[in-house]
Amino acid sequence: MEGPEFYTDMGGLICTVCKKECPNDCECTTEVRRERVKNMGAFRALMGKMRVMARSRPEDKYLLVTGLRNMNQVVAVTGDGTNDAPALSKADVGFGMGVTGTDVCKAAADIIIMDDSFTSVVKAAQWGRNIYDNIKRFLQFQLTVNVNALIFTVIGAILLKESPLQAIQLLWVNMIMDSLASLALATELPKPDLLDRPPQNKDDFVVSRKMTKHILYMSFFQMIVLFIFLFGGEYMIPESIPELRYNGYYREEVGLDDSDFVFPGRLYHINGDELYEKIIDQEFYDCEGDNTCEDYKNPGGHSSRHMTFIFNLFIWLQIINMIASRKIHDEKNICKGFFDNIAFLIIWVIIVIVNFLIIQYTGAFFSLHPAGQSWEQHLMAIGVSCSVLIFNLLLKLLPDDVVPLLGKDSVDDRRKAAKEAEQGRYAAVQQA
Repeated sequence: MEGPEFYTDMGGLICTVCKKECPNDCECTTEVRRERVKNMGAFRALMGKMRVMARSRPEDKYLLVTGLRNMNQVVAVTGDGTNDAPALSKADVGFGMGVTGTDVCKAAADIIIMDDSFTSVVKAAQWGRNIYDNIKRFLQFQLTVNVNALIFTVIGAILLKESPLQAIQLLWVNMIMDSLASLALATELPKPDLLDRPPQNKDDFVVSRKMTKHILYMSFFQMIVLFIFLFGGEYMIPESIPELRYNGYYREEVGLDDSDFVFPGRLYHINGDELYEKIIDQEFYDCEGDNTCEDYKNPGGHSSRHMTFIFNLFIWLQIINMIASRKIHDEKNICKGFFDNIAFLIIWVIIVIVNFLIIQYTGAFFSLHPAGQSWEQHLMAIGVSCSVLIFNLLLKLLPDDVVPLLGKDSVDDRRKAAKEAEQGRYAAVQQA
């Protein structure tokens, strides 16, 4: 089909504001005017079979781009001449040729191809999809951490009369969430299979149903794990450092055996016997000048080994969740490509090392126990946090309909339905 014939068959453009033909009869300003194809039914029918439009004038190209956008399509246009400028400016993305393109063409384009190669358009589309996916990866991780931290802190504060995570500790969580994690998740490189997926509908919400499923259920799972260790840690958390066990003064005065109580602050007991409650309820901190005992009081914002473990476990849950958040399309193998992304791996290792140093050496500054954590406690925190990977795999087996958000149909379902509807309209026109 030739351009003038195409323009005549479509009836030109009409302004949706004043209902007059564009641009000759339209009295609206450019900012107000909203064009649409006058004969939209014929345009939809033609788009199902038209492949080439020859001898196209600037207004023909402009009408074609406008009609495709009226159909809610994402339109990209390439050009090098002044006559391509209207279509380039109207398109969602305009690609101007950097070598042979005119100045008017470059000014109207959104992206300038420096080598004038159409393969660069494919690379641009691939990188565009990858950047969009990286944004979604970070949002998935960030919202999971936010929901988990908010609910855990609020409920914990209500039940314990104090926040299980202190302000300085939440600051470190925010540093992971806002800075280091964003850098790590933004380093994911484009994969060849990105172009195998259908285009993203521009009306789709950035947080997809699959992401919502991950955010809600992963946050719930992490909170369950944290509350189990918050209220049952005395039965599960190992303690093997003799210096931190119940000292001789308390054994003599209170009559305790060599059990593994931990000081200061909130206590836990490995065996979980009745003496645990007695120690919490009674005031045994008047040591009458006993310097050894004085060290085990709760000065300077020190936390117990128990609460230090809770903080360590919380951070490790997010560290492992960073790996799970790399996949946002329900990929089964969430560890695929983990060692291929060197930048992500380096940042991830930095987070692990810095977290270890904070736990072991910052003490009162981060409201942690001066002795940090034993190697058994570190291994337990890492081992428990790895359950995130197992839960994430099980979560991907659940259908998207378990999340009653963002409409009844998933994004893929809506795309499929729209494609089938378009094919049905085309078939009806062909039969007619």
